[in-house]
Amino acid sequence: MPIASRNRVWRRRPVPGAGRHLPWLTDRGSLTDRIRTRCAGFGVRLLFQGPRRPTRDERPLFGARGPLALVREVCLDCGGEPVVFAHSVVRRRDLRGPWRALSRLGARPLGAALFADPRIKRWPLSFRRLTPNDELHARACAALRARPQALWARRSLFTLHNSPILVTEVFLPAILKLAP
Repeated sequence: MPIASRNRVWRRRPVPGAGRHLPWLTDRGSLTDRIRTRCAGFGVRLLFQGPRRPTRDERPLFGARGPLALVREVCLDCGGEPVVFAHSVVRRRDLRGPWRALSRLGARPLGAALFADPRIKRWPLSFRRLTPNDELHARACAALRARPQALWARRSLFTLHNSPILVTEVFLPAILKLAP
């Protein structure tokens, strides 16, 4: 079922026009591992981690008027150049339970932790083209010198003991410099 937000929808299939982003969008493996193998000087830069209200289209999962969630935002860099902006959301109460290690990740990649634990279930990917009207577009562009008109993103829900973490990965223009 697509997640709607002001006529913007996360879809189960990439929207036409994804072009060269398609192999990056649809790969179900660890994005961190995929970038790491194609890049010299891979790094994770922690941009923000703390309590924040989920975005409009995340609220159906975390509660429209519920408490603040823990939001973690990082840039995956290749040779010092940002290639992916990653945004993760987890209920704060789950930090005392299944996701307690998340608050201690720092600049380590979340993907490595998610794919290392066989108990973690990944739900199907959803896709969307983000425009300047999207909350995550502005946050992703903060790491860039120029603001692109649109950015491709994918989103996936991971669960551990029925506790969700929502991970959104926004592909920045430099991702196209890496072999797909």
